[in-house]
Amino acid sequence: MDRTLSWFWLRAASMIYEEPKKLVAAGLARAKPTFTGKRRSTVYEITKAGRTALHDWMDLPAAGIRLESEAMIKVAFADAGDVAQLRSTVQEIRADAEARLTEIMDRLTEYATSGGPFPDRLPITAITGKLLMAQYQAILRWARWAEDATDQWTGVTPETGATVPPDAFTAKWPARYADAGARKATARRGSRAPTE
Repeated sequence: MDRTLSWFWLRAASMIYEEPKKLVAAGLARAKPTFTGKRRSTVYEITKAGRTALHDWMDLPAAGIRLESEAMIKVAFADAGDVAQLRSTVQEIRADAEARLTEIMDRLTEYATSGGPFPDRLPITAITGKLLMAQYQAILRWARWAEDATDQWTGVTPETGATVPPDAFTAKWPARYADAGARKATARRGSRAPTE
């Protein structure tokens, strides 16, 4: 689950682990108890009916991608606090993006050298991983930009010393932020990091 669902299905593990039981009850999966020493666990296997249902589900329209972030809620309501709180939150966002990007780069290296634990899924892993990498590169670029933008602020409103950064309301990024995520990953890993 750490290699897949946790990256884009933000649910508590306990909730996710309840789903296979529902699938078994619906005849879409079967449960098989296994033991590692005295430790009991359950392995779930998809049934033929489950494969059919999964295939049919792939034809249904999907909900769009949504960002869920408590930190960004704090940024959105930063004018209820002070500039130090805003800067601290932006630094937390940057640190999280750096850590996630480092993890992604480690996985990319693993997949490129060994095929990873599921080599038969490598084509799907490749296109999924590319989006995750780009997402965290974008978050890292934004965090660096926001840190620089708020560096001279004395408050969080125009009256207390906040200003609108240049090009804030355009699609244009200053050149120094163009590939911030890739540069950071390269610096931390000493590896080849994609710059797109």
